[in-house]
Amino acid sequence: MGKALAAWLMVAGALAATVGPKDVVQAAVTRVIVAMQEDPGRQHTRPEIRKAAASLFDFDEMARRTLTRHWAQRSPQEQAEFVRLFTDLLERSYLGRIESWSGEKIVYTSEVVDGSFASVRSKIITHRAEVAIEYRLLQRDGRWRVYDVLMDGVSFVSTFRGQFDRILQQSSWAGLMDKMRKHAISAAPQVDRAPRIASTPR
Repeated sequence: MGKALAAWLMVAGALAATVGPKDVVQAAVTRVIVAMQEDPGRQHTRPEIRKAAASLFDFDEMARRTLTRHWAQRSPQEQAEFVRLFTDLLERSYLGRIESWSGEKIVYTSEVVDGSFASVRSKIITHRAEVAIEYRLLQRDGRWRVYDVLMDGVSFVSTFRGQFDRILQQSSWAGLMDKMRKHAISAAPQVDRAPRIASTPR
């Protein structure tokens, strides 16, 4: 493990119980990017990357939000398998996006806290464009974790919800699970990469 990654692991561990939402996001994103830069093939740092993602995302909450009314119709065993498959899908989606912007400048522009909910806005600045990224977080048991990510206003949860709902209407629960097992679901919302001004805050 590289020295830079080890240092970020120590910082993240020391601050985990006291940091605010922006610190949670920034620490996890930096941890992922450092790991990717030190090991582009992810052969040795993949477990650490998954730990960073697990510390950032509330996978159970995101899974429930993508299924909406369908969630309550599933058995506990079906829900557990869905969360596992959705976690893999989200990791591939989010990490794929972050990896494509590795080495670019990331600026955290705002943090808004409203009770147990929070929003952290950032932007990735490349030589061609600015991509606005908003993390929406929920505090539970004293911890801030992300329940949705918006890239240029495109919500991961809403995108997956639309895909899942269409599959369930056209096929069945078994059909949805089969597609998820085979990685036959689009792993990321489409984001306009053309030069643009970052999205106006709400």
